[in-house]
Amino acid sequence: MKIPDYPLEQRTIGRILAEKAGRIPDQPFLHWQGVVYTYAQVESLSNRYANGFAARGVTHGDHVAVLMPNCPEFLWVIWGLGKIGAVAVPLNTAARGEMLAYFLEHSQAGSIVIDATFLDNLDAIGARAPKVRECLLHAPDGAIPGGALAGSRTWLALSDVVSEDDTAPPLERVRHDDTHLIMYTSGTTGPSKGVMCPHSQGLGIGRALAIDYGYRPDDVLYTCLPLFHANALWYSCAAALWADASLALSPRFSARAFWDEIRQSGATQFNSLGAMTNIIMQLEPGPHERQHALRQCMLVPMQKTLYTEVRERYGVQVTSVFAMTENYAVTSFVPGDPPEKAGSAGSGRGASELRIVDDQGVVLPSGAVGEIQMRPLQPGSMMKGYYRMPEETAKAFVDGWFCTGDRGWLDADGYLYFVDRKKEAIRRRGENISAYEVEMILSRHPAILEAAAVAVPSELSEDEVMVYLVRQPGADVTHEEIVRFADQQMSHFMVPRFVEFIDALPKKATEKIEKYKLQQDASARRDRLWDRERAGIQLRR
Repeated sequence: MKIPDYPLEQRTIGRILAEKAGRIPDQPFLHWQGVVYTYAQVESLSNRYANGFAARGVTHGDHVAVLMPNCPEFLWVIWGLGKIGAVAVPLNTAARGEMLAYFLEHSQAGSIVIDATFLDNLDAIGARAPKVRECLLHAPDGAIPGGALAGSRTWLALSDVVSEDDTAPPLERVRHDDTHLIMYTSGTTGPSKGVMCPHSQGLGIGRALAIDYGYRPDDVLYTCLPLFHANALWYSCAAALWADASLALSPRFSARAFWDEIRQSGATQFNSLGAMTNIIMQLEPGPHERQHALRQCMLVPMQKTLYTEVRERYGVQVTSVFAMTENYAVTSFVPGDPPEKAGSAGSGRGASELRIVDDQGVVLPSGAVGEIQMRPLQPGSMMKGYYRMPEETAKAFVDGWFCTGDRGWLDADGYLYFVDRKKEAIRRRGENISAYEVEMILSRHPAILEAAAVAVPSELSEDEVMVYLVRQPGADVTHEEIVRFADQQMSHFMVPRFVEFIDALPKKATEKIEKYKLQQDASARRDRLWDRERAGIQLRR
């Protein structure tokens, strides 16, 4: 059966779902904890959510924050909003304190769809998100909180908002270039940026993966990664949708349950980010690793040794990409690419122009390491810009080239090899962490004068967060107090593992902190640093 293509003008979530439901209504789309939703049911449910939101006064261009874990309702919410032209703002479920307040204020969300699990996080920020006037609660019993939690906001059960009317909203009201999502990506030298993603971006990613990786209607794409991230939402969910295939959704990654879920779901493909790959590889080998229907897995990043080990151990094809929230699969390593190119992130495959430049913007030859810059060759494939950050948007582009802030090199055949991050982001357990945001939050502690956050290599690959702190004159504060403060004010994955008090931060004459000196010190003394894991401190989740 040939999977239809859709021209750019038809790439809205409303048009795609309607076409699928009309053509393959009984084909399974979503597998969730023993329940299967067909394409027809997905269309009906997302229409009911769309009509329910519209009845509440949500209209084209309105912003609605979404703070929910992996669950079917997450999809019905963001797709229902997309069908009426509203903008969904999916938030990292670990956001709390200053971070949550910032996301809600900066996104200008007028409403929030929130799972009961995260009510305390919203309650804790009090009136620091004044634009959020309506809260739609996703809870098993639908009970609405009372007392101080409700405050001046209107509270409704999400289940009461869902309409009985499953008629599709008028398709012509939403264009392919309308913003569908604002997805927050880590800041580097400033606050997190809200990436404005048009409908065509995520659907275009799904199209490219279905074509380049050969996804078929009988495929089951498994993800345990969070739906508020682009990987699960676009590189699994949208790819399955485009291919007329199915999505097997898990609540979260569990090493213990991973292979059971792969087998039980009939998964034929999964994506693995960062440390997840190492954790899977560290599991006890056994025959269960070949008792599956898998034929592909995507590793990001992909090392040459992992390519060989994963292929031989699990009997699957190994693929990879270089991608960001701002763009798409800039390069793809696909089945059929030469094994000698393993370790690369693949090539542009007609979707991108690539170049490597030095710090002065001079284009470098093949084999030379510099900043990766890319230019899209297909319309509608990238973000529209950073929300309420025109200067940041302008800085991201140089003569039409998008500056990724990552470093790598191209070989003579155009295959891209990632080296490291030029920007000051810290990568931990699949999360990008802004050093700037860690520093700003810790600097609010009354005993702290200055803070500097740097990356320290992790035992599981990627990074751990290390902070150097200068105390206020005469102040006395312990390492544990700093960790407890951080645990109250930032996402758990941002909380520093290593803490060091220092008399003064090394600086240039311009007052810029010489972080490379701190990183060298941290790496040299890693085993002697104060370590919250060694101290046995447990974080909130």
